Amino acid sequence: MRDLEDEYRRAQGPEGEWNPERLRQLLHTRLRGDQVIVVSNREPYIHEKDGDRVIVKRPASGLVTAVEPVMRACSGTWIAHGSGNGDRQVVDSHDRVRVPPGREEYTLRRLWLTAEEEKGYYYGFANEGMWPLCHVAHVRPVFRESDWQAYREVNQRFADAVVAEARSENPIVLVQDYHFALLPAMIRAKLPRATILTFWHIPWPNPESFGICPWRREILQGMLGSTILGFHTRYHCKNFLETVDRYLEARIEHEYSTISFQEDTTLIEAYPISIEWPTEATVASWPSIQACRAKLEGRLNVGSDHKIALGVDRFDYTKGILERLHAVERMLEKCPEWVGRFSFVQVAAPSRGSLEEYKSFQDRIHQVTARINERFGRPGYMPVHLLAQHFAHDAVNELYRGADVCVVTSLHDGMNLVCKEFVAARDDRQGVLILSRFAGAAREMPESLIVNPYHVEETADAMLRAITMPAAEQRERMSSLRMTVREFNVYRWAGRMLADAGRTRLRERIEARVQRHQDGQTDAAPLLARG
Repeated sequence: MRDLEDEYRRAQGPEGEWNPERLRQLLHTRLRGDQVIVVSNREPYIHEKDGDRVIVKRPASGLVTAVEPVMRACSGTWIAHGSGNGDRQVVDSHDRVRVPPGREEYTLRRLWLTAEEEKGYYYGFANEGMWPLCHVAHVRPVFRESDWQAYREVNQRFADAVVAEARSENPIVLVQDYHFALLPAMIRAKLPRATILTFWHIPWPNPESFGICPWRREILQGMLGSTILGFHTRYHCKNFLETVDRYLEARIEHEYSTISFQEDTTLIEAYPISIEWPTEATVASWPSIQACRAKLEGRLNVGSDHKIALGVDRFDYTKGILERLHAVERMLEKCPEWVGRFSFVQVAAPSRGSLEEYKSFQDRIHQVTARINERFGRPGYMPVHLLAQHFAHDAVNELYRGADVCVVTSLHDGMNLVCKEFVAARDDRQGVLILSRFAGAAREMPESLIVNPYHVEETADAMLRAITMPAAEQRERMSSLRMTVREFNVYRWAGRMLADAGRTRLRERIEARVQRHQDGQTDAAPLLARG
């Protein structure tokens, strides 16, 4: 087995740049073209009615940003909740549609949820319970028995869809995020030979925090149906191992990061997620830095010497939007000479607006924005521009290219891809990234200005340093950041997980072969004795 695994590693070749072709090669050679099935709540493409026609949108989602390029490289099937009001019009009789539109590189299989199911499973248990529980964001998790029942039922429906879409008894299934904690064990019950890779896109809390959940044992047991369970950082892996140790009777091998539970073994590994690095053709299609800058100056009605900082987030209390607004206010208090010469633009895509916690948070952001603008604004000038709307990816990219500073002040984040998108957009090697130490990306991107978002003074000082940073220092920092993001791209993230899956599948085949050989010898022993 060791010899064969060494041969497998040699066949992978030296560590080089990961790209779609290398990922496809990995699938077709190391995984023998095995079927790949992705399961997520959010779909990569949404079909919406626009009068008599149906238009296609890509949702604002870090998960979609990361996983969609992988599926385009690997083909296969993506199972998701069909949430668009035009989704049913474009699927076939089996609720399938080929995507992306015009290229049709993989299959999207849609499941339909009732309003009641979505309320209990998604808005209830997943986003009022698991989301604040895992982010430890000083928002009390809410757990209701009815939400838990809906969560279980919807997880089972997705598990049944995986079984229906599987073309063999051992597909590779990529389960995405906290919406499907029960799904791995449910799939394992129906497809015991499947290789199940679960990736948890949000943080994992310490055992004491997780202990709040009334159904902690069921959630842990569900997740341990995975062959491989991935988190963004080693710290989250450590928290999960300690949580299992606290609440389940399981054998934990800390040296190998494995958990053995009910005769199955799960590898717990860190896979820092990333983005698709733009190709030369993509970069060539972008508007110039100068054009993006001029467009942004026109939007804000400011001159070319004006400094512009940018935040891009969903409207979520974990993203630190309120804290960065307080930092902007403090910087203008300390440095009044920047009043009229500095603006902060916050893109905040509406999210989960039906939940009371989110509605009150959005109201507070609008109130603080109005207060700062009233305090420091003057005719023709506002220090804060709140753009509470969805922006297409190309529009956000133009903002990245036009701004002087990107501010990411997450209070707790699994990784955060905004910071990586900003770096990828800056092919001029200018611009400064301010990054929260509580985002997983901080461990990979030390050349950014790392801040504690709870410390308003520190963040305000970082903003001042960013807008006064010399061009040479910006170039040095951004060049290093770009090298990191380019090397550690989304294909490397997927490739490492799939390579680990390939090794697991190889080991299982070898063990099965050895077992058959031993069984054959055992069966032959009585014959030899009689002979």
